[in-house]
Amino acid sequence: MADAKVESTEASNAADPTTETQTETRPNRRKVREGMVTSVSMDKTAVVVSTDRVRHRRYNKTVQRNTRLYVHDESTQLAVGDRVRVQETRPLSKIKRWRLVEILERAR
Repeated sequence: MADAKVESTEASNAADPTTETQTETRPNRRKVREGMVTSVSMDKTAVVVSTDRVRHRRYNKTVQRNTRLYVHDESTQLAVGDRVRVQETRPLSKIKRWRLVEILERAR
C-alpha cells in the first residue's frame, strides 16, 4: 500500500515539467531605462537623467518628466553626455539602485 503511494507521487513529479523549468528560466521583471549621463563626479557612480514623455490628463499636452537615476559604474568608463541603458538592481547604497547595462552612444 505504501509502495503504491510512493510510485504515484514519483510519477506525478516526473509528469510535471514546471518544477524543472522554474529554476532554469525565470522572467526578469527589472526595469530598463535609457538616458543621458549628467554627472560623473562621484566614485563608481554616475547620474543619468531619464526623460519620459507623458500626456497631461486634463490638458492632453505632451509633458516631459525628468528622473535622476544614480547608476553604479564599476569601471568608471562613463563621461558626461553619454547615452546609456541602465537596469534596476538591488539597493547598492542609500540612493543607488541602478546598474549600467551598456553605453549606447559616446559623447562627442
